[in-house]
Amino acid sequence: MCGIVGMVGKKDVNYDLYDAITVLQHRGQDAAGIVTCDGDHLHLRKHNGLVRDVFRQGHMDSLVGQMGIAHVRYPTAGSASSAEAQPMYVNSPFGICLAHNGNLTNDDELNEDLFRSDRRHINTGSDSEVLLNVFSHELQHISRLRPKPEDIFETIKRVHDRVIGAYAVVALITGHGIVGFRDPCGIRPIIYGKRESTAGTEYMIASESVALSVSGFEIIDDIAPGEAVYIQSNGKVHRSQCAAETVYSPCIFEHVYLARPDSVIDGISVYKTRLKMGDKLADKILRTRPDHDIDVVIPIPDTSCTAALPLAHRLGVKYREGLVKNRYIGRTFIMPDQGERHKSVRRKFSTVELEFQGKNVLLVDDSIVRGTTSRQIVQMARDAGANKVYLASAAPPVRFPNVYGIDMPDSKEFVAHDQTIEEIADYIGVDWLIYQDLEDLVDCASGFNSKIDGFDTSVFDANYVTGGVDDLYLARLESRRNDDAKALRNEANVEVIELHNQA
Repeated sequence: MCGIVGMVGKKDVNYDLYDAITVLQHRGQDAAGIVTCDGDHLHLRKHNGLVRDVFRQGHMDSLVGQMGIAHVRYPTAGSASSAEAQPMYVNSPFGICLAHNGNLTNDDELNEDLFRSDRRHINTGSDSEVLLNVFSHELQHISRLRPKPEDIFETIKRVHDRVIGAYAVVALITGHGIVGFRDPCGIRPIIYGKRESTAGTEYMIASESVALSVSGFEIIDDIAPGEAVYIQSNGKVHRSQCAAETVYSPCIFEHVYLARPDSVIDGISVYKTRLKMGDKLADKILRTRPDHDIDVVIPIPDTSCTAALPLAHRLGVKYREGLVKNRYIGRTFIMPDQGERHKSVRRKFSTVELEFQGKNVLLVDDSIVRGTTSRQIVQMARDAGANKVYLASAAPPVRFPNVYGIDMPDSKEFVAHDQTIEEIADYIGVDWLIYQDLEDLVDCASGFNSKIDGFDTSVFDANYVTGGVDDLYLARLESRRNDDAKALRNEANVEVIELHNQA
């Protein structure tokens, strides 16, 4: 779960890239980076922190060039150190910078192949560096000094043949252009569009449509599973399907939680999907608890607000914003360790007591993962004077690790792991708990794009669409991505040898 942007413009692209990753800040709050290309010269600034903290005026002034890519990072594979902030760079061939959203499931095998067969050294634990070197190695086969579009597409075909997992990518080839491509299952989102200027047409590729619309870009299309879009430095656009076989299976958790509600992903409005999630959840409550005594529906802001409003309307009860969110606290779900997540909940939320006092309250959340946030908010509701506290999740129980770019490494961290609904309710401390059914969740998004074969729902049902995910893989993943492993890696916060960073 990272945010990626690429742009080919008619003037310096630095501020457009900055605006785009600021809008995509929700996709990663750990690090940010921008690289621009001015002729044959690259200019880079990246570091840990929010976008607003990483870039100062002096940095922006140095990021000149009419072509560039940008990234906001949420770390999964690798460490959270500044050494692994993106974009990443290799000097050969041509000089390539790459930004990646997703997670590779065969990165260990690729790392070994890169060393033994390709004679390439990987300097970090990041699977993004692995992907960059696979791409660079395959492009190395080109004998001419100026790559043609068909060369780029042939390179990506070879990447698809070697790489397994989720990847939405933007790559900058120095002096030549920017390419955006997507894994054959289309798990992570990527979209592109254009903007007319007095100097000509400009193009942008990004994770979410909102990054384009904020800068006045018109959406052209989503990049399809296995597809690549190559935009040359002169503004010529080329598209090609680069995968022999594709299965259109985007991650449904984008609609549950990850994406902004004003984004359109794979032709599906996130906002409309969440509205339907509220309707479906209300229908289930009416089926299973027709004699409910709910006085008020209160969302746990912000992601659940869209679903909670139609839910309250369908139940015929009041909707109130009884929880106030501190906008200056980051998303607890993506904080790097459990201790930080736990401490941040009470800093993040406070109650409007008059909305709780003496009432039977239905709290609505987008999903329940670890249960830490839910448990504390339920206690806050009781402390505020609630008579009874109920909880509704707009998503089914999260029971299995997400291996495709969301930091859910260990099933044992999930409150729903090997637990009944009643046991979960008891742990969280609610009078009753209700979850969305998986088939209802899929139905909420399915009606908007007939091209989609299905959704990646692996966190709910362990159906990993890329294959190759077994117990051995999950055990290895957990050992690499748990909080203790991260802490050890982050102690060694060293710089990585690559393109000079603007300090």
